[in-house]
Amino acid sequence: MLQQIARYFAFFFFFLLAYAEQAQAQMIPVNHPRNQQKRYEIDAKRMGTDFNSNDALPRSREFIRTDSSYYVGWMYEGMYKVNHAADFLGYKNAILPLKKALDQLERDYTRQLRVRSADLMTYYPAYRFQMDYSIIAYNLMDCYNNVEQPQDAFNVIRKALRWNFQNEGFLQAYNYLAWTVHRNRFYTTAKFPFLRNSIVLNEQLANRYLDSAFRKIRIDKQLNAAFFPGYEDAARQGVYHYKAILYSYALNIDSAARYYNLMKETPIFSHNNYATFLAICGNFRQAEKEYEIASTQDAGDKRLQEWAYYSSILNIYKANPKKGIQDMKDMIKAVGSTPGFGWYNIALARCCAYYGDIGESERYIKKAEAFKEVHIGTTLGQSHYDFSINLVKLMNNIGRLQQIKFENRGWWYTPSDVAGVAEQSGSKYLLQYLIVNQFAMNPERDLVIYRLFSTESTVTWDEIWYLMRDFSTNFFTQRFQSELKDDQRKLIRKYFKLYIARLQMKKGNYKEAQQVLYDILNHERTDLEYEKLFVARTYGALAECAQKRKNTSEYNESLYSFYTNFPQLLPYSDLQPNLRLQVIGAADAKLVDRLKRCNINWVTSGKVLAPEVTLRFGSSGNKKTVTYYVLDRNGKEIVSRETYTYTKSEEAGLLLAYRLFNIDRKGSTEKK
Repeated sequence: MLQQIARYFAFFFFFLLAYAEQAQAQMIPVNHPRNQQKRYEIDAKRMGTDFNSNDALPRSREFIRTDSSYYVGWMYEGMYKVNHAADFLGYKNAILPLKKALDQLERDYTRQLRVRSADLMTYYPAYRFQMDYSIIAYNLMDCYNNVEQPQDAFNVIRKALRWNFQNEGFLQAYNYLAWTVHRNRFYTTAKFPFLRNSIVLNEQLANRYLDSAFRKIRIDKQLNAAFFPGYEDAARQGVYHYKAILYSYALNIDSAARYYNLMKETPIFSHNNYATFLAICGNFRQAEKEYEIASTQDAGDKRLQEWAYYSSILNIYKANPKKGIQDMKDMIKAVGSTPGFGWYNIALARCCAYYGDIGESERYIKKAEAFKEVHIGTTLGQSHYDFSINLVKLMNNIGRLQQIKFENRGWWYTPSDVAGVAEQSGSKYLLQYLIVNQFAMNPERDLVIYRLFSTESTVTWDEIWYLMRDFSTNFFTQRFQSELKDDQRKLIRKYFKLYIARLQMKKGNYKEAQQVLYDILNHERTDLEYEKLFVARTYGALAECAQKRKNTSEYNESLYSFYTNFPQLLPYSDLQPNLRLQVIGAADAKLVDRLKRCNINWVTSGKVLAPEVTLRFGSSGNKKTVTYYVLDRNGKEIVSRETYTYTKSEEAGLLLAYRLFNIDRKGSTEKK
């Protein structure tokens, strides 16, 4: 976000800065306080080298050799290091030259920094120094934030604010004061003196800073009107950007939408932020389109591309985790071990978990856990990162437990499986206990976790259930009933209802839960393409209610709908899937036997609604083959036709059991 705002103002002021330097070079000589001849020489050479270019480093060394007391050489060195930084150490190394440049600029050019004037000839000699100051201070602030030193970042902004520039250039001081407070809102004065002692008070403080930004823009307008046409409109757009962020976080939907509408059709409009806003309002279809635009808007930045991370979550909502897997692999390949690498591995691990490949999910989540992520240009921090990792680990732990039960329908008669279930259950409770303790210390749980959808949430709404499913049912029931009553987002209400139904089921109130679930299906608006995960979970809950109430026909109908919406979820549920089997050719008895030992109910009656599985056996040289596919009741393929060659029948039977649910687990069986 910071980079986007700065880039906008850089574009807006670039031609003015170039004109100012030309004017100074040709008409208005700078009165340097010392080493005038050397500084004139540096100024002349500076005209031919952009401080953002690769030549900035050799130029910086030349400038420092010529006059090490002149800020320009240190500025060029700092900017080069910022532009080439990709980790904690890189940004740390950029701080020293930037700080030195800022100190020298303040020491030697105090008079120019204090200039405020509506007279062009009075203002322009000072303009270059004020713009240089804003560039240096902005990047120094950014470096401090990137190495998690927000108090130092705040101090830089306050120092810049004291100069009261009429044109703030890169560093829109009040905006960044607001952003710095919002980014650290969950801390208190005890940790950082610039904060207040609660999230509510910190958000109020951030809003006051933005109100001050509006006031300063109005005051500066009188001075800037003559030679900065459009300055007021451009500066106000920056404030709108941060107002939209704060109101979105507070779920003040109308106000957030108002500020986003004020920014539309302007270069500052953040399609990424707007997409996230649409997503928390339940408009996933439009959110996906905005993330696609953001992918072109933010391309090339060395930081987390939020559009990519959150698009992977939308793919899960659409029951297409396979696309999310490929997209995240492409991102990881493109960025390497730069900021965002850890987040993409979390997203990849999550997609693998929803795809049913627990082994791959565990592999990628370990990579994320081992990576030292740098949280650049985002309000998402280490606490969000750790929480996301732990929830994926919990999902995988529960997935391992369910795998044992799925792969052997009589697991309780097998000592090794009983031991495995006990081990995974123990690990699950330990991990839940760890997460809940962290969760209890998280002051954002009311604003982010319980609301299921939030701009600061980095997990799916569905993952939250893995956390709370075994804890304090009465507390969570009351909590979600309160959210259902107070939340303004019409498209999100059904998610609270689903949680309330699930909690009623935990208490054994299956009739009450069933009524809530039917109310969801009959009265709530649902996008059947973009909310397949929600639909599947709703039918899964209905199937459980029907099972408990011994309503067989309703159970079969709900189970079928669960399968057709998101088949990968079924082997990891507590439900036994219904499938109907047709074998063509000479069956491999060992393969079929292994398949039937899995927790699948192979129905024979034509009256039972169930997907139709077809297996066609054959051979290819010395190897055996099996072609399989699954059809719905209308003859449409749910699982596409595939042929596998194999040598080990039992291994192939187990792999095939998962493939019937569209889960392609990594294994030794070879795809043809």
